[in-house]
Amino acid sequence: MIPIRDNNRTRRTPVVTWGLIVVNVLVFGGSLIFGPSEAETLVMRFGVIPDVVVHGDWGLPRSEGGALGSLVTPFTSMFLHGGLLHLGSNMLFLHVFGDNVEDVLGRGRFLVFYALCGLGAAAGQVMVDTNSMVPMIGASGAISGVLAGYVMLFPHARIVTLVPIFIFIHFMEIPAGIFIVLWFVLQLVLGYLSLGILAEGGSGGVAWFAHIGGFLAGLVCIRLFYRKPKASRRRLFR
Repeated sequence: MIPIRDNNRTRRTPVVTWGLIVVNVLVFGGSLIFGPSEAETLVMRFGVIPDVVVHGDWGLPRSEGGALGSLVTPFTSMFLHGGLLHLGSNMLFLHVFGDNVEDVLGRGRFLVFYALCGLGAAAGQVMVDTNSMVPMIGASGAISGVLAGYVMLFPHARIVTLVPIFIFIHFMEIPAGIFIVLWFVLQLVLGYLSLGILAEGGSGGVAWFAHIGGFLAGLVCIRLFYRKPKASRRRLFR
C-alpha cells in the first residue's frame, strides 16, 4: 500500500515538514558527486553503526576507528539515503503525514518530536543488533514516529492509497487507523523474521527495528508534546 494523500487540511504552511524534505533531497543530491569509495566513507562516518556505538573506543575519534563522534550519527543518519527509491518513499510518507502532525504540535515542537523519534529508531536497531558493523541510514525511523503521532491525532482521517492487485492498480480511501496499524503490524512481522538472519550474523538490508523503535517513540512523545486545543478549536481536529 502506498499513501498518496490524506483528506486533512492544515491551518498553516508546514514549513518544517517541507524543510526536512528539501534538506533530505539536497543531501542526497550532494552525495551523488562522490565516487563509490567516498560515498561509502560518508555513510560509514555519519551512519549509525551499532557495534561502534556499543563496543567502540570512546577515547578515539571515528577517523581513527574509535567511537568518539558517534553521538551525532543518530541525527546525521536521518539525512542519508541509499538510493532514489529509498529517498522517494520516505519523503512521500513524510509529505502525507508530517504536515498535519506539525500543524497540531507547532513547528518547534514538531521538529523536536521528529528528532526524538529518530533517536528512538536508532536505539531500537542498536539494541537488537549490537554487533552489527552495517551502517544504518535513512529517515524512515523518524517518519515512523510521525505515523504514530498521526494515528493518535487523526485515527479516522482518510488516506487515499494506491493498492496494487496483481497487474491492476486501485486507489482506495482507507481510515488512517487501519492503514497505519496494518503498516506497523507488517514492521513487527518483518522484524521478527529478520531476527533469524541477524542471529546467523547476516543483515536483512532493512532496519525493521528502527521502524519499530521510531514508532514506539512517537507513541510516547505525542502524549508529551500534544496540547489539547481550546474548546472553541476542538472541531478542527475531529
